[in-house]
Amino acid sequence: MPESAVTRLADIEWVDCAALLDRYRLELVRVADGEAIPGTYWGDTEAGIVGNTVYARSDTPVHSLLHEAGHLIVLPPERRSGVHTDATDSIDEENAVLVLQSLLAEALPGYGRDRLFADMDAWGYTFRLGSARAYVEEDAEDAWSWLQQRGLVVAERRLA
Repeated sequence: MPESAVTRLADIEWVDCAALLDRYRLELVRVADGEAIPGTYWGDTEAGIVGNTVYARSDTPVHSLLHEAGHLIVLPPERRSGVHTDATDSIDEENAVLVLQSLLAEALPGYGRDRLFADMDAWGYTFRLGSARAYVEEDAEDAWSWLQQRGLVVAERRLA
């Protein structure tokens, strides 16, 4: 699947994305098409984060929105306010966010894990075992443990 075929926010319901983020006390702000996205690390169409806010446009990939939101979700609320663009330099946190975004995808109506994994692979995420699915299902024990220790997932590998 070419990068252009990844699911964009225009392909799903914006209100569902906003409701999912609201569960974690995050605000989703729609940026006008063609405008620069505040707080984006990678630029272009990628989602951005500033404090408790995730910024995105209709052409933002859903996987990007979930990934950046995941960075804020794993932070204690008192640390979120200091985030601008780059949430962490922690490999453990980055790995945990990769797993968390797969669970968030499942909680997002009209999207789901299968589509997320396909989108991540098409976008060019790289993993030791060759795919996003293989990483989450076979190679991420440390990330699952990290999330569980922080009360974000339960032993059954679902959102807490």
